[in-house]
Amino acid sequence: MPPLPRDVEPSNTKLLLTVDEAAAVMSLGRTLLYRLVMRGEIISIKVGRTRRVPIWALREYVRRQMAASVEEA
Repeated sequence: MPPLPRDVEPSNTKLLLTVDEAAAVMSLGRTLLYRLVMRGEIISIKVGRTRRVPIWALREYVRRQMAASVEEA
């Protein structure tokens, strides 16, 4: 697992988000975020019967998307 980004403060920042929270953070629809999670494009974990998205996984997804868009240009 990658280390926590330097700007994450565990004492006052959630480390795991619900899919709804992650969708809101990303300004994406809930359905699209679930689709990305189910395809494995955004890493998630199961906690009991719920799915949680690590905050670093959202940053990693954005980083990969940015790198892909630079390669296309």
